[in-house]
Amino acid sequence: MTSAAALIPRPFSFERDTLAFRNELYWEYQFDPATGKTTTFRNEPRPNYAHRCFIMVRSVRQFHYHARFDPGLAPADEPTYRRLVREIVSRSPRAASTEAEKVVVPGYDGLRSFSQAHEPLLKAECGGPWASYFLRSHWRMVAPTTREHQEQMAQQLKRSLPLRQAPLVHLYRFPHVTINHGIVLFGAAESERGIQFDAYDPNIPAHPIRLIYERAERSFFLPHTHYWAGGKLNVYEIYTGGLY
Repeated sequence: MTSAAALIPRPFSFERDTLAFRNELYWEYQFDPATGKTTTFRNEPRPNYAHRCFIMVRSVRQFHYHARFDPGLAPADEPTYRRLVREIVSRSPRAASTEAEKVVVPGYDGLRSFSQAHEPLLKAECGGPWASYFLRSHWRMVAPTTREHQEQMAQQLKRSLPLRQAPLVHLYRFPHVTINHGIVLFGAAESERGIQFDAYDPNIPAHPIRLIYERAERSFFLPHTHYWAGGKLNVYEIYTGGLY
């Protein structure tokens, strides 16, 4: 199988290749830094687009692998765009199309501008929340995660950036599931201390976030967000083939 890097002539860009809308949350979280206690409140009204983080990161890579946006072409009508989106999200998130096989999306320069203009269409066609729960890779979350495994995963993710482009990762804590989330990596900066990965988070579409690997602890850390208190978590790459 040809690598994504060999088939995609341009690198992944946060400003061009991400979804502009967010994965909503059923709960609002408040974190007490003194005690570490988390308090949750149900969001009202109930969100109508939630529990789709894994759907969104998969869709982002499907568009990166299988779509070619052409802003020089005249925009199409809604039924045409619906047909094109269905074709793109029906293709594998594990292997990229050749340039000749890619689906041409007219009138836009990338997924971000397209999703700003056609948010309801993409929300309807990319997949329901059930698909975020029933991923074949979820079995790995319940298996023991050693520091050696996380050290190896950091190196694997560094290799995956040029090899696969936009590697998808599962962030989790288990058995206390304080986080169970998917993000897309698109860059990395390495130092003696560790590796800082740049990422697209479907919960925070306005700007990139950072996933940090610390060599001394052989662990990944995600800084504080509105849904996560910040701290150590486990990571593995998904949509790589085989069992994942």
